[in-house]
Amino acid sequence: MSNDFGSGPGPQQSYPIFRAPGLLVGLVAVLFGIHLARSFMDPQADFEFLLTFALFPARYGATADGAQFVFPGGMYADFWSPVTYAFLHGGWMHLIFNSVWLLAFGTPVARRLGTMRFLFFYLACGVIAGIVYAGAQAGSLAALVGASGAISGVVAGAALFVFEKQGPLARFGFDYGAEELRAVPRRPAHKALGSGPALMFTAVWLGLTLLTGLLGLGAVGETANIAWEAHLGGFIAGILLFPRFDPGAESDE
Repeated sequence: MSNDFGSGPGPQQSYPIFRAPGLLVGLVAVLFGIHLARSFMDPQADFEFLLTFALFPARYGATADGAQFVFPGGMYADFWSPVTYAFLHGGWMHLIFNSVWLLAFGTPVARRLGTMRFLFFYLACGVIAGIVYAGAQAGSLAALVGASGAISGVVAGAALFVFEKQGPLARFGFDYGAEELRAVPRRPAHKALGSGPALMFTAVWLGLTLLTGLLGLGAVGETANIAWEAHLGGFIAGILLFPRFDPGAESDE
């Protein structure tokens, strides 16, 4: 496989942008499968399912009026909820929106990191996003659902290299394989996010996230919420964690 970004003789293997890695296709399939299964549940069963697997801040402390609730799953769910909430969604549009972002920005990140690194990076960002939400909404009965926090981390990781001059978005190159992507230098966050398209992209992403929270556009019912705190927490986690998982080149600028 050529490492010269398409300049040079010899056959090259094509990696169209819409040919997502199997891990991402499988992950999206799992998300759709879970939501489809929930659509066949009666409302009470689905409510019990949410109580067990969504992330309720009130699970970890008393509500504002001092009430202490007991949730299904006990202490085991205390540990699995910060993971499992990211596999639940508030509706089909919520799921489709997240899936599009995951496939679009997860593809270059997954190819660069490889399967296991990407999986641990994705889950770690989701867990941190959940913890940030639970802390910011301490005692709340509004559940957190959705992969948005984990995907925010993936978006942050992508922003550290995809806009670089050799990167896929800067060159509109959709045929990058793992070796080509790992050869794109990853710059420090303050430099990568402080210039050009990456700055504009980050500002738009964070602006939409804050607008979602301020206008309450994330509300999907009395028991579920898509929280801007989780988006921000996941994004910051992605910025901090991506260099620790990244096997690719690092810029010396």
